[in-house]
Formats: sequence, C-alpha cells, structure tokens
Amino acid sequence: MELGLRGKVAAVTGGSEGIGRATAWRLMQEGAKVAICARRAEVLDAFAEEMKKAGGDVLAVAADAVKPGDMERFIEETVKRFGRIDIVVNNAGGTGQAPFDTVDDKAWQQDLDVKVFAQIRTARAAIPHMKKQGGGRIISLNMVGARQPFAGSFPTTISRAAGLALTKALSKEYAADNILVNAVAVGKIKSKQQERRAARLKLSVAEHYEQTGKTVPLGRMGEAEEVANVIAFLASDAASYVTGSCIQVDGGLSGVL
Repeated sequence: MELGLRGKVAAVTGGSEGIGRATAWRLMQEGAKVAICARRAEVLDAFAEEMKKAGGDVLAVAADAVKPGDMERFIEETVKRFGRIDIVVNNAGGTGQAPFDTVDDKAWQQDLDVKVFAQIRTARAAIPHMKKQGGGRIISLNMVGARQPFAGSFPTTISRAAGLALTKALSKEYAADNILVNAVAVGKIKSKQQERRAARLKLSVAEHYEQTGKTVPLGRMGEAEEVANVIAFLASDAASYVTGSCIQVDGGLSGVL
C-alpha cells in the first residue's frame, strides 16, 4: 500500500533507539526525508550513517528535549536542510514510575519538561511552517496509563495525560489549517528501557520479556516496529480524516477504549 510519504519531511525526537529509531526507519522506507534528534551524539550519528547506507536522506541533530531552545533548534535545522516540515513525531521521554511520596519537585519538573514542554516547543516551532505550506502532521507518543492511571505511576501518567489534552486542543485549533494532530498510546513494548529493567530485576532480557508478555492479552510484548507502523499510518494519506485521536498499541492491555 502506497502511503504517500515519498518526498515528505519528517522530524523524529528521541530518534536514536526504540520506537523513535523504528519510526525513523519506517518513514525512510516509505521515501520520506528524515531528521532525528537525541542526546547521545555518538549513538545518533551511528544510526544516521546506517540510514544513509540504506539510501536515506537523513539529518542528525544532537539535542536534549529537556533543554529550552533545543527542540526549536531541531525543527529549524530540519527546515533549513530540507526546505519544509511535514511530519513531527514527538517520541522523546521515558516511562519512569514511582510511588507519589517518593517523587520530588525536581523529578516532577524534569518529567513535565521532557513529556509536555518538549511537545509544546516542537509544535510551536513547526506549526508556522506547516500553516504556510498548507498542512502537516503532529504525532505524539503516549502511554495507556494516561487514560487509566494506576497507583505508583507518578509522575509519568500525569504528564502523559497532559500530553493527551495538548493533542486534542491542538487538533481543534489547527484543523482549519489542515494540521492533523494525533497520539499513539503504547503498552508494554520491547525497548532498551525494558532491558535495563530486566537487569535491575536480575533477569535475562528473554526471561523478562516472557514474564511481562504473560500480562498482556495477546500473550507477548510488542515490537517497536509495530508502533512505527501505526505512526506511519497517521502520517500518511490514508489517515487524512483522522485528527484529535489517540490510537492504542498495547496488545489489548488497557481496560478502556
């Protein structure tokens, strides 16, 4: 199926590993020009070289989603290199969760900075360009806990809920400009973070994935590529009448629609 992404320009934050990496690769495979950013320049550059060897037109920008100005710089460098910006994928952010009484102000602020303010900053930088060119797509990663918070999920489920509100509000405000804004809420997806969790639990990665997969209705953890496929759909011509929505990619884990 032709998704209509050939020649489009996509900017992916947190693009060096996990879902961000899979998304950048998927969009490249569809013929999009891709800009990626992440904090670790060496990992980012290595992935960019891999994409270039596969025929991709790629820009790598070392940037930290927490730092004011870095997301704006990333968007502006993307436009400077490619002349436009059609797709923004807000992927930066982790899944740290802890009991309420253990989370201090610094942890709250950092979580809000990376999961809310970074999305605000990319949108604020990209929307003027999208308006001038007649439209665009903004797709933000989220988690199923944003709709179904649970005990011990601070501060992540709170900041993610704010991200859903931002998605809905932006979709309403910029629909007339043909800027479609959506979110993807993930469940238990294989990632470097999950591998680090396995180490903390003193389990092999395979053991951790097997045990965690048993808690999912489909009986397994998801692959980053499965999330990237949904993001590519939302970025494509096939999703031209979808905005203000959140698609769950969770193997049936969530108890809410």
